[in-house]
Amino acid sequence: MPKYLIQASYTVDGLKGVLREGGTGRRQAVERMAESLGGRVEQMYYAFGESDVYVIVDLPGNVASAALGLRVSAAGGARTKTVVLLTSEEIDDAVRQEVEYRAPGT
Repeated sequence: MPKYLIQASYTVDGLKGVLREGGTGRRQAVERMAESLGGRVEQMYYAFGESDVYVIVDLPGNVASAALGLRVSAAGGARTKTVVLLTSEEIDDAVRQEVEYRAPGT
C-alpha cells in the first residue's frame, strides 16, 4: 500500500481542539479518518517548527490521499502538505525504467 508523509500546521481553531482533546485524542481522530479510507496510521509525531504534526500513513492511493487532505483542509483546523514516500525497492524499479530525455541546451 502506498505510504505518505502528511505535514500539518494547526490553525488557531485547530490548536484549541488540541488543547481540549489532547494529542492522543487527535491521533485517534486521524486513525479513524485513515481507516475510513481503507488505510492506517503508521506513526504520528508532534513537533516544533513550521509543521505541528507529522503523520506517516498507508493509504490505498493518491485518490484517498487527496480525499484526506481535502477533508482536513476544508474543516479549517489545519493546513496539510502531503509527500509521497517511496521504498528503496521502488527507486530501484524507477532506475531500471527506460526514459527518453534530452537536457535543456543539449
